[in-house]
Amino acid sequence: MADFDYDLFVIGGGSGGVRSARLAASLGKRVAIAEEYRFGGTCVIRGCVPKKLFVYASQYHEHFEDAVGYGWSVGETSFNWKKLIAAKDKEIGRLEGLYRKGLENAGAEILETRAELTGPNSVRLVKSGRVVTAERIVIAVGGAPNPHASLPGHELCISSNEAFHLEELPRSIVIAGGGYIAVEFANIFHGLGVDTTLIYRGMEILSRFDQDMRRGLHEAMEAKGIRILCHDVIEKVEKTPADGLRVTTKNNDVLTADQVMLALGRDPNTSGLGLEVAGVVTNERGAIVVDEYSRTNVPGIFAFGDVTDRVQLTPVAIHEAMCFIETEYKNNPTRPDHDLIATAVFSQPEIGTIGLSEEQAAKRYPEIEVYRAQFRPMKATLSGRNEKMVMKLIVNAADRKVVGAHVLGHDAGEMAQLLGITLKAGCTKDDFDRTMAVHPTAAEELVTMYSPSYRVRNGERV
Repeated sequence: MADFDYDLFVIGGGSGGVRSARLAASLGKRVAIAEEYRFGGTCVIRGCVPKKLFVYASQYHEHFEDAVGYGWSVGETSFNWKKLIAAKDKEIGRLEGLYRKGLENAGAEILETRAELTGPNSVRLVKSGRVVTAERIVIAVGGAPNPHASLPGHELCISSNEAFHLEELPRSIVIAGGGYIAVEFANIFHGLGVDTTLIYRGMEILSRFDQDMRRGLHEAMEAKGIRILCHDVIEKVEKTPADGLRVTTKNNDVLTADQVMLALGRDPNTSGLGLEVAGVVTNERGAIVVDEYSRTNVPGIFAFGDVTDRVQLTPVAIHEAMCFIETEYKNNPTRPDHDLIATAVFSQPEIGTIGLSEEQAAKRYPEIEVYRAQFRPMKATLSGRNEKMVMKLIVNAADRKVVGAHVLGHDAGEMAQLLGITLKAGCTKDDFDRTMAVHPTAAEELVTMYSPSYRVRNGERV
């Protein structure tokens, strides 16, 4: 066996990279992990975690309003953006410390530097210029917001990264995009009192979600006061004499705002990584091509997480890392399971979803049954808030298997996690029908929809 400096070298200190480094080190392997920014990756530092904290902050104005209907007298309220940023930064610092502590306790060597491949088994540490070798190399560098460099004035815009560090809360913002990042930030900024406009080129927001979820959220957002412009794109962003921004759209709308945020997707973060030198193959988007065991075309080099552009979700990267450890260090070949992944959009109201949308199921199966309930949640009856929850179950008529479940409303993300277990287990609609309801809850609707709302046969509703 060749003599290497390390058994495993991990490039990238995000969720997937840290998990693989920590587990390998705990098995007694010589492990080093290199990160040029902060440990925790996009999710912990400038993604899921701070975003959810912002979501909580943005909901309080509605909580104060709702309290009146329940007999509370709420006095004058105000919001301090700087206090929120400081509290968020403190929590992110605490979490980063836990990531570091986990690595240190396992015996992994932490290298605070950018690392680039110089060959199939070698890496250059940019800060010192030193080249080290490793029997196995993991690339887990994640992704980065697409800067949309072809847009005139793109340098005047922010991405989700900068949104977490704005010195001042803008009075108005235009957000480009219709995916979950754009939708979530539109709700966050609006909830904090910002005049918010969302502009999206498609027919409807959240293109890959069930149509009822998309329409229901769109209507709820507009009812709150968020302006949504579909079938349109930003063509130009310019500075105004008053130090604001002027946005010109394809449909000849002219919008002015304090900030413009581009949420137009994320790209694999592979530029300048030395992949060409090592011979690692990437696809047309720059994502690293891997097989079902996260192996690249170069023996000994692996990749997982967003850099592979398979499923861009933190739990997926962690799962792929754990499968890598099982396969490479425990003699237990394990393929990541990317089927039936539950997910949530932390919009307001939330969306929780697992499995096929109605549209996808109608294309896959000759006949499906659709169970749909729309109702006013109990909390809204006294608060006076005009909101609706929507729940859907998609069932393959041939074997009664539930192939999709979708929820729009409060705590939809929490429900999606439990529904994920149910669908993963292959439960049928009969299993749902046999399950006793928990009353009074919104979730009981999932087990009390006994008759289909309608059927879809050969793609046609009947």
